Amino acid sequence: MKSTVPELQQRTRPSRAVSLSCLACCFLPLAALLSPPASSASDDSDGGGSAKQGTEAIEVQFPAFPQAENLIPFTVSATAESKFMIDSESLSVSPERVVYYTLVIVSSAGARNVSYEAIRCATGERRVYGFGRSDDTWSKARSEQWLRIQESTVNRQHAALFGEYFCTVGTSLRDADDARRILRSGGHRANLRP
Repeated sequence: MKSTVPELQQRTRPSRAVSLSCLACCFLPLAALLSPPASSASDDSDGGGSAKQGTEAIEVQFPAFPQAENLIPFTVSATAESKFMIDSESLSVSPERVVYYTLVIVSSAGARNVSYEAIRCATGERRVYGFGRSDDTWSKARSEQWLRIQESTVNRQHAALFGEYFCTVGTSLRDADDARRILRSGGHRANLRP
């Protein structure tokens, strides 16, 4: 009998060690997922320039929620059924020519979408910082990526703001007053009409 007890103990010890190592292998990846990655404002993993670093380091401060009397309509296309407007009080322009604004879109059925966004003139990119809620508060956007502005026949509000209002060739957009003036005048496309 003495010989069978040590054999049983020898068999259980390796299985316990295997069980513990299996548990460690299962939980270590989970712990890595739970810990936040270390990053800094000076990190520039995608090779962008100093203009990108300057705008990324700033924590967004949402503007006051847009009021109807401050909305400036702008034309996206002759066939667009929705109304597109910029809140004049939310406009700001950084030294790097990043234009910050609140965009309000009202569909033909009356649905209203509000978003706080930016366009980076130097790179032709846009970013959404937050979305308006029905109680006139802001919800921070999940994505923190700058996206390339694409020209298309539908959903072309960003292409219109970039190419016809804020970032056209030869435009020297210095501040929010310049942006308001350009919006109210109908953009650069309006200035090209005979």
